[in-house]
Amino acid sequence: MNEVKSLLKVVVIQDEIHWNDEAANLNHFGKKIAALDASEVDLIVLPEMFTTGFSMDHHAALHEEGQMKPLEWMKAFASEKQACITGSIKVKSGEHFYNRLYWVTPTGEVHHYDKRHLFTFAGEDQHFTAGNERLVVNCKGWRIGLFVCYDLRFPIWSRNMNKGGLPIYDAAIYVANWPAVRAEPWNILLKARAIENQCYVIACNRVGKDANDHLYSGNSGIIDPKGVDVSASTPFEAAVISGELSFDELSDFRKKFPVIEDGDWDLGVIK
Repeated sequence: MNEVKSLLKVVVIQDEIHWNDEAANLNHFGKKIAALDASEVDLIVLPEMFTTGFSMDHHAALHEEGQMKPLEWMKAFASEKQACITGSIKVKSGEHFYNRLYWVTPTGEVHHYDKRHLFTFAGEDQHFTAGNERLVVNCKGWRIGLFVCYDLRFPIWSRNMNKGGLPIYDAAIYVANWPAVRAEPWNILLKARAIENQCYVIACNRVGKDANDHLYSGNSGIIDPKGVDVSASTPFEAAVISGELSFDELSDFRKKFPVIEDGDWDLGVIK
């Protein structure tokens, strides 16, 4: 494992998304990222489907794997800011379509996670293929688990332990297009995931209204392992949310209160 940076500086960008307009979204989010002080950020988090909104239209801003303008855009900003960047976009790989969360490092290294739990209530499962592998990446020595929106409702998929009962990640990221009508479950589940997994939770949701007339309140922010807000946004308002994750505080809490070690690793743990 790489040497861990004691304080990880995280920026979450909560904003509106132009419906099926990739150029407008890259320009809009690009301005927000360009304005960041590179010395004050290690990790930049963008919403789910930040280039299109939660659109099932495969003719709008869908990219063939290997031909990825948004990915090159992410690489350029990761290099410029010397920060990791993550956000999900629509991707076609072979005959399958994915809601794919990309992770890009300052050196241009790329990893991806395909959304596991597709939102059947909106028919996402009829347009996209579900992923079947979890992903834990590294940012300045921190282990980061990556998840997308509806994944939040399923605690087994987020379970932070291996067969030995040890935590496999230090922070979990949930990017989303989570409607305001279900904001209360979003807020409760984010805190639950942080508490039960003894980790920081970084949440990035959009605001505004989409073309399907769904309203989004955001409620993005950062939550510590005790379920306390480190940083929180004002609902319904665009915001650039900053916060620091303390590795010393996380390690100390886990040592003093090692509840993960008493977990039921043999009952549904993800291998």
